[in-house]
Amino acid sequence: MRLLMIEDEKELAVALAAALGKHGIVTDHTTHLADAFELTLQNDYDAILLDRRLPDGEGLTLVPKLRRSGRDTPIIVMTARNEPLERVEGLDIGADDYIGKPFLVEELLARVRAVLRRPVNLAEPAITAGRMVIDPLHLSVAIDSLQFDFPRRELLVLVALAKRKNKTVLRSTLEEAVYNYEEEIQSNAIDAHISRLRKRLTDAGSGVAIHNIRGVGYLLKEE
Repeated sequence: MRLLMIEDEKELAVALAAALGKHGIVTDHTTHLADAFELTLQNDYDAILLDRRLPDGEGLTLVPKLRRSGRDTPIIVMTARNEPLERVEGLDIGADDYIGKPFLVEELLARVRAVLRRPVNLAEPAITAGRMVIDPLHLSVAIDSLQFDFPRRELLVLVALAKRKNKTVLRSTLEEAVYNYEEEIQSNAIDAHISRLRKRLTDAGSGVAIHNIRGVGYLLKEE
């Protein structure tokens, strides 16, 4: 899952991104509405977390702008402006949910899951590959009905490959699935994830193999 967070409190943004990362969620972060709009045009986000008080204006103005551009990405407003009429204003303008600061990360996660369950944004179906069943929303993997734990970034690589089973996946596509745009990516980072993932999949008897397509990317196939 990949989220866009528009929040000008840097410490809060860093803490939230770290907490969400523990649940397998990649978070892109920006502090300005103009940058946020450009990011939504360049990327397909599962949800957007939007503050109201931002350096270049009222956060709610982004909601109708996104809708007019054809984006129906779920938007959760997270703000200290949490009076009843302010919540009504946010929901009436088109936000999907509204949460007042301060809040628990667990509540935010629950609200993200809730908006993704709604009919207009159906959660991705389970992915089957070999003897694996992957739940891409909750980032869980079962092999022969037994749950297996994978390190978060290896699991994100696995999901990206499994979604495109039997197709070559570009290295850049894998990097986008694992890292946010602010992170510095080591040149061999994806290779290292793949190497460890291959061993785990073999040891677990997953029934799949990851092939290196030299100079292009990787391909996951059933054995």
